[in-house]
Amino acid sequence: MKLKTLFVITTIIAFLFGLAFVFIPAEAYSWYGVESNAILNYMGQLFGASLLGIAFISWRARNAADSDARQAIIFGFFAADGIGFIVALIGQLNNVINTVGWTTVVIYFLLSLGFLIFLFKKTD
Repeated sequence: MKLKTLFVITTIIAFLFGLAFVFIPAEAYSWYGVESNAILNYMGQLFGASLLGIAFISWRARNAADSDARQAIIFGFFAADGIGFIVALIGQLNNVINTVGWTTVVIYFLLSLGFLIFLFKKTD
């Protein structure tokens, strides 16, 4: 896979989930079997805003030349996705959300693995 492809995949995932959590947080929570309330909706909207920021960074980075800045983005995405994987896995193993949560575990795992590979790969 090329780095550009990984950035585009990240853009799509972050953009779609970001829109959902910003505009329909209660519905997004319901996918995971979680009842929402005003506080959860607010936190979900903040999470969605962050995801949209990730989507925009990823979209702009897709064509960036190899540089220290692009490496910083790759490392940041690897770290965030790796931490997200650990948090999602712990939550899933503790039955915090329904089985749909396993998709979140898989998404974070695959994205973190992809960015880990490109941390050490110098060319696309």
